Amino acid sequence: MIKLSIIIVNWNTMSLLQCCLRSLKPEIDNGESEIIVVDNASSDGAIDMVRTEFPTVTLIANSKNLSFATGTNQGLSEASGKFVMLLNPDTELTEGTTERLMKFLDTHSDAAAAAPKLIYPDGLPQQSCRTFPTPSVLFIEALGLERLFPKSKLFGRYRMGWFNYDETHEVDQPMASCLMIRRTALDQIGHMDEEFPLFFNDVDLCLRLKGAGWKVFFTPAAVVVHHHGASTRQLGKELIRESHRSLLLFYRKHYRNRLNILIYAMSCTLIQLGGIMRTIALRGRGENNGPRLATGDPGVPDLQRRD
Repeated sequence: MIKLSIIIVNWNTMSLLQCCLRSLKPEIDNGESEIIVVDNASSDGAIDMVRTEFPTVTLIANSKNLSFATGTNQGLSEASGKFVMLLNPDTELTEGTTERLMKFLDTHSDAAAAAPKLIYPDGLPQQSCRTFPTPSVLFIEALGLERLFPKSKLFGRYRMGWFNYDETHEVDQPMASCLMIRRTALDQIGHMDEEFPLFFNDVDLCLRLKGAGWKVFFTPAAVVVHHHGASTRQLGKELIRESHRSLLLFYRKHYRNRLNILIYAMSCTLIQLGGIMRTIALRGRGENNGPRLATGDPGVPDLQRRD
């Protein structure tokens, strides 16, 4: 009986993937879990590394990069566990992580998903939970109010600067770098929407879970080390373009028929302007990639989540 299926979508992060899989050794050995690695045509030797060092891991080796969402759905189609964990290759599980997340879901029947506390390699916590990117969030971001009042529950509500990462809370959208999901909930709402190949697929998933009456939780009982953005930083300027394109698609899917037409149009305009301004700012700095791509400039909506 497979209790847990762990799905890792990889693209050119061989050394990090190797560390990730080594941290999963208890799950590889226990006979109750399955590890599924979906590789999107890596050119750094990751496929051979998995085959050689982790022969019991199920490997799906794509001949081209089919995107994160498609790769995840490939893994979900192979998964047979009662619970499914989406896991980034730039993570390392600490002892007891999977057991604690499964126990949490077992004892919270209304919970579709649970996310652990993410920490940087130096032990500092990551701000991994956010609210949904509603129109009010866009306007607050555009005015720069979140940066002026990051701990305000009104102006800082998107990034939740006030959030206590040492307590369990129901949340809107935890970062899906590590997210355990109840299989029955996934069967109810379906897999990832491949219209969001890289960004906002996890936000869309959480919103659909909430819409189906489920809850999503953050729990610090489980801790995962996250190296943050190892794959997305390889995209360079394309990262900005794709993040804003995905946000527009997210609005078209979830808000177009729910919002006043003027508010909807203004929201879409802000998203488009944000993408243009961030691209110009990047060009002015002469950068092609790096951590600052994942952060916004004052007055520019920066709501991407695929980390």
